[in-house]
Amino acid sequence: MNAPLVTILDDEPDIRHMLRDVLEDAGFRTQCFARAREFEAALQKATPDVCLVDLSLPDTDGLALVHRLALEQGAAVIIISGRAQVQDRVTGLELGADDYITKPFDPAEVVARVRARLRGTRTPQQPGRTARFAGWTAFFDRYALEDAEGGEVPFSHAEGEVLRLFLENPKRLISRAQMQESLGGAAGESFDRAMDVRISRLRTKLREDPKNPRLIKTIYGAGYIFLGDVSWS
Repeated sequence: MNAPLVTILDDEPDIRHMLRDVLEDAGFRTQCFARAREFEAALQKATPDVCLVDLSLPDTDGLALVHRLALEQGAAVIIISGRAQVQDRVTGLELGADDYITKPFDPAEVVARVRARLRGTRTPQQPGRTARFAGWTAFFDRYALEDAEGGEVPFSHAEGEVLRLFLENPKRLISRAQMQESLGGAAGESFDRAMDVRISRLRTKLREDPKNPRLIKTIYGAGYIFLGDVSWS
């Protein structure tokens, strides 16, 4: 089996080369890009397992690129950026990124975060790739929700991981620790914030009442529970 492919988009040569070397030493294949145009052209030929994306790019808005990747690609997206403000982190996660690493960083941390994302995306899959629940159909092969009238709502790779976890475990309490173990990522405030963002976005897409959601319930101090009946095909 081929080693997982990690693409690196950063206009700083020293960072690209350092990430390439440390990831290849860890057993990954890599592709490096200095410009978003070259990066997006390469995505038409092959889908990487993980994309490392800098936000400060000379030829495009990094956040807009992350949003397109989250909705259109099957890869996990990890932002690597010098923007360390909390709002930048929140915005990146809200737009669909799976993780956010600030510069300067320890190269070993990047390898660990990449491995964590792959553990989350390469866990054994449930039978089939389509789930039906509460008038909705979730198509995990094309990252879309379909309502009873046939209208479609796209969801990101990161949102899909959380939705799949809920749909695989209906009517069971899922703690934060269980989510972290299943989805990968470093435990702590950053992971908790990422989960809050993704669950909020899923509730919006499922047209939940934010004050009294009927499907994804928060059990304060314990975790979450998905209350719908689910069938897979």
